[in-house]
Amino acid sequence: MSGRMLSTEEARRVYDRIGARQDTQAFYEDPAVDAMLAAAGFDAATAVVELGCGTGRLAARLLGGVMPAGAAYRGFDASPVMVALATRRTAPFGARASVALVDGAGPLPAAAGEADRFLSTYVLDLFPEAAILAAVADAARIVTPGGFLCLAGLAEGTGPVSRAVMASWRAVHRLRPGLVGGCRPVRLARFVQGPVWEIVLDRTVVSWGVPSEALVARRTGAEAA
Repeated sequence: MSGRMLSTEEARRVYDRIGARQDTQAFYEDPAVDAMLAAAGFDAATAVVELGCGTGRLAARLLGGVMPAGAAYRGFDASPVMVALATRRTAPFGARASVALVDGAGPLPAAAGEADRFLSTYVLDLFPEAAILAAVADAARIVTPGGFLCLAGLAEGTGPVSRAVMASWRAVHRLRPGLVGGCRPVRLARFVQGPVWEIVLDRTVVSWGVPSEALVARRTGAEAA
């Protein structure tokens, strides 16, 4: 068992407290994020919506050269501290970037068909399953046909070391979920199904013993349920 999930308010308090220290997780997050970005062709992106922008580290990376110079970015987060950090980090990119605070409930305040890339890294793994399904459905609303859903999050281990790491992680999550940011390993591909999505990448990447799932799915022309 994974233990209880953090409520939206509990998660907000945890991430307000973590603040800029969240970037210290880059040592295990970046390899999966790199695989995800490469598979989703961000060098051809025109508009990106990110659920859970955190400190804005990834947004600044995208705006700073991964995406074309004219590509736009909108980030959303439920933590006021993270929104403030991300706003400062993306300020040099002017009108190309915007960051907004959300309450963590319901669809994002983004228009249908607004983006060709929907991005969320190490966020859905702290959501309950119903909320993961809702987020993926909202992504289907936001992403244009031919665009991409781009996800990364904690995964189950694939070898002795990563399995041991995840066993310890789960033990902490059962007792004190806030100590691991409310996150636990989740099989993201279970929530990304056709005919709306066509999975083009689903890979487990292990870095420093921590396994992550990198998932990219192409938006088909099918109608969302």
